[in-house]
Amino acid sequence: MRLQELLGKEGLSHRPFPIEGMNRESLVILEESTGQQYRFGMPGPQLQKEECEPFIQELAAMEPSPVYVVASGSLPPGAPPDFYARVARGGKKRGTKAIIDVSGEALDAALQEGVFLIKPNVREFRELVGKEIKEESQIKAAARKMVERGRCEMLVISLGAAGALVVSEKFAEHILPPTVPIISKVGAGDSMVTGIVLSLARGNPLRESVLFGVAAGTAAVMTPGTELCRREDAERLYAGMVSEA
Repeated sequence: MRLQELLGKEGLSHRPFPIEGMNRESLVILEESTGQQYRFGMPGPQLQKEECEPFIQELAAMEPSPVYVVASGSLPPGAPPDFYARVARGGKKRGTKAIIDVSGEALDAALQEGVFLIKPNVREFRELVGKEIKEESQIKAAARKMVERGRCEMLVISLGAAGALVVSEKFAEHILPPTVPIISKVGAGDSMVTGIVLSLARGNPLRESVLFGVAAGTAAVMTPGTELCRREDAERLYAGMVSEA
């Protein structure tokens, strides 16, 4: 109920799927003397199989069918490792493009199904390909192979402060972020994904959408605590990136 209240206060349309367990908690602690942040992700509730099915069924019946579906975050205990793969499969049947932001077995299972876009960081990508690749050229080559094999149409590999590597069938590019003061890194990856999807939904090309995603992720580090990016910051940074491109 608390989560629903928070979503309601933000004016966000949402469809709740009740479960027996409590919502998972995640804590971020700032050590003021050093500026270091420490994150504590608590274990999620143990889900039952019947608690997972309603979401899959809802996605299959949703009208109108969404253009994009974002599956993000680690799966809670009890959720099948192919849950995101099933989300992608159900979406593809209706023309919905799946964007996956997760790591490990859940990501690998989704890629076996074939998805539109994934956003791993460098460590997650290395784990995915099973190689200790370090050079940018090696990362691009491994990403291209993944696209050629039909596992995804596009990869946005987060490089943290160094920006992102974007690889698709048509291009591969290292996009550098604007230089900004870093206040908190919490939510930067989520803001990047949100920026990409928002721009794509507005009808912008892939490259421009990734630029906006990087701008949104960069804007997120400018805000304190767990606050996400501010619209005015993201749009200002994006305008600067486009003018320099």
